[in-house]
Amino acid sequence: MRSTALLRSSKGSPQKARLIIDQIRGRNVTEALALLNLSRKRLAPILRKVLWSAISNAEYRAEQNNIQLNMEQLFVEECSVETGLTKYRRRVRPAPMGRAYREQRRLFNVRVVLSDDKK
Repeated sequence: MRSTALLRSSKGSPQKARLIIDQIRGRNVTEALALLNLSRKRLAPILRKVLWSAISNAEYRAEQNNIQLNMEQLFVEECSVETGLTKYRRRVRPAPMGRAYREQRRLFNVRVVLSDDKK
């Protein structure tokens, strides 16, 4: 059984989110949660919430289908990070001598897929 969780348009750089996502891909759910709890990255709590959402979605689907689900059997089958709805939000920052610097505030989307059958 597979379950999915999506997070759309969250503040942060997709490149920095991929650093965290690469660590949890293919791992057991308990190991992935432990890694996210111990990570000192700023985006780790956001990704931990997405993982918990995928776990709760799996529990809900198992309850609806009358399947007994053990959280120890779940593992992260797929996880991906893409750039957000717009590539970046553009902001203008004042600079010396009447100029302006462009500032890019990036957004990202996260997709986490959990499965209980190891391939």
